Amino acid sequence: MDEMRAARERMIQEHLAARGIRDARLLDAFRRIPREFFVPEEHRPWAYADTPLPIGYGQTISQPYIVARMVSMLTLRGGERVLEVGAGSGYQAAILSLLAAEVHTIERIPALAARAAEALRAAGVENVFVHEGDGTLGWDAAAPYDAVLVAAAAPDVPSPLLEQLTEGGRLVIPVGGRGMQFLERWTREGKTFRRERDIAVSFVPLVGERGWGENFA
Repeated sequence: MDEMRAARERMIQEHLAARGIRDARLLDAFRRIPREFFVPEEHRPWAYADTPLPIGYGQTISQPYIVARMVSMLTLRGGERVLEVGAGSGYQAAILSLLAAEVHTIERIPALAARAAEALRAAGVENVFVHEGDGTLGWDAAAPYDAVLVAAAAPDVPSPLLEQLTEGGRLVIPVGGRGMQFLERWTREGKTFRRERDIAVSFVPLVGERGWGENFA
């Protein structure tokens, strides 16, 4: 465990802080959440490498720096209700749990949803609620949300996710085509939305009614 803690601290210093992540609350969240809990056993030696890792079913746990950058774009203060689309491993939801009051995360693959819920319990996370479903439709039962984070690439921003934002709410999502996308932040301003574009990224596709079809390749 001491070796993992040391690797976690190196990851924070060398791959987050050194690349411009300055928010003390965000860095502390990475310090408190053990990424190895969310990585398949065969990949745990690389749990703190700054790289995505496979978690099965064609999905990945995102690169730590990208998780940090996307979460920082939400500008969370601590009292928010957050929606995450694409629970995956559960790691990003665990980070969000320390920065917001309540997190709802949706996963379309039942086995991943179950595994994410188990990993979150093992990490002692109590304010994340894992749901199975089509994330492109959001999760209306707990809406509206102060922030929405989408952990997969969409061809366009799904309108239900925008509709479920509060006034001033922020949506962060990778938008683009195959292979490369750009991170975008959409902020609700009354009946309109302000869009800001950030860095180029490469995510797995957001599959669903308002995303890519099941046969996306």
